[in-house]
Amino acid sequence: MNDRTINVARGALVLSTDRSRVDLERVLDMLHGSHWGASTTRPMLERAIENSICVGVYDQNNLQLAFARAVSDLATYAYLTDVIVAEDSRGRGIGDWMVEELVAHPDLQGLRRFALFTRNARRLYEKHGFSTDAPTRSVYMELEAGRGDAARPVLL
Repeated sequence: MNDRTINVARGALVLSTDRSRVDLERVLDMLHGSHWGASTTRPMLERAIENSICVGVYDQNNLQLAFARAVSDLATYAYLTDVIVAEDSRGRGIGDWMVEELVAHPDLQGLRRFALFTRNARRLYEKHGFSTDAPTRSVYMELEAGRGDAARPVLL
């Protein structure tokens, strides 16, 4: 991923897109406590981070409090995913801050579409302009791999 590194401070917290700061074990612990990330393995997360624009929020002791990422080609499309805040850091606006910074990221401007799925955080994303009311002629479709299995291409 060839994206620009962003570092922004708010009080004692720092938001950074520097992948080298991501605490893999801490993010895995957070994801394993979520309804969507329980099956994430360390190799999966490493590969996802390598190929996404990632944000982390860190306290003054460099403890990672939150994580989010956008999967993108940096030209036409981005998919916001894995937005998670450590349970003891929720209610402080950290998730909101991460979404704000990802939407404003200079490498994610001018896209045709910025998408996400949410089960229970619709109001968070609506504050940043995400909507289910956007008119579209497209139909959402997916190719789903078997549970726990990675999709495997057929080579001829």
